[in-house]
Amino acid sequence: MGHRPGQAARAGEALPDTAQPSRGQPGPGKMAGVGELMLLDAASLYYRAFYGVPEGMTAPDGTPVNAVRGLLDMIARLVRARHPARLIACMDADWRPAFRVAAIPSYKAHRANPDGTEQAPPSLTVQVPVIEQVLAAAGVVMAGAQGYEADDVIATLATSRDGPVEVVTGDRDLFQLVDDSRQVRIIYTARGLAKLEVVDEAAVTAKYQIPGRAYADFAALRGDPSDGLPGVPGVGEKTAAALVRVFGSVEAMLTALDSGHGGFPMGSRAKLAAARGYLEAALPVVRVATDVPLPPVDGQLPAAPADPVRLADLDRRFDLGSSLGRMSGALAARPG
Repeated sequence: MGHRPGQAARAGEALPDTAQPSRGQPGPGKMAGVGELMLLDAASLYYRAFYGVPEGMTAPDGTPVNAVRGLLDMIARLVRARHPARLIACMDADWRPAFRVAAIPSYKAHRANPDGTEQAPPSLTVQVPVIEQVLAAAGVVMAGAQGYEADDVIATLATSRDGPVEVVTGDRDLFQLVDDSRQVRIIYTARGLAKLEVVDEAAVTAKYQIPGRAYADFAALRGDPSDGLPGVPGVGEKTAAALVRVFGSVEAMLTALDSGHGGFPMGSRAKLAAARGYLEAALPVVRVATDVPLPPVDGQLPAAPADPVRLADLDRRFDLGSSLGRMSGALAARPG
């Protein structure tokens, strides 16, 4: 989970000074621009900022700040464009949780350093603590939990709240949270802030030809090499979609295998039977956890910085300038 944009991300996609959210009448996947609670997949956004904002942007002491400033600008643009009443930045306290590795040892293994940390550019890694310090001083609520990924934190918050929820991410794994009845939708950033995609159940169906809430089962069948999930050998997107349309869930497929029921697309029964062990292990890996132990968190937008002295010091030290000003102005302008 948590696919991060790499150098293939087009330069300028995360440049919020020029990026304008797309406008138009709501249609499939296009809902009105309102959101009571906005949940940010923080790592997804600061990775995109890192690759979209020139790395030559540095603090007076030479520390790179392109991801910091890019993220602040993203938050400013998202708040002004989507009008949330509450905002929570969800953090990766554990990028490769033990419960997922125990189920599927290959999970993200190709992205792990020998010491277990995630492979990432050093010039980005040094910025993550700065991001956390700036958000805290600005009064932006952050949420994370040891042993869980940001995806799990997002899922727990999204499924425990009433009212509209918008999840801002470049990670399609979170499409599984889309739920029209609960007004949970994804603000998908993969094409950049200039072309935000609002993903609802109709958008999931249109893109993958599956029921709008069936993305996790579809993903388990198809696999995801970027996360080290092999999928069912010989089952691609089309067959995975057909299986989900017929049976609805992986559990129903396994039950049908055991009972000898028909309905399987040609050749898929044997493939599923051979991959039964993988499927049983993959479900708790692919599905986001919705029971992360989190302290009470509200996410009201701050009318003023939580620690203005600390924020001013960080501004001077890292030369955050207009990016910090734009975020602070956007947060203060929203009704509290």
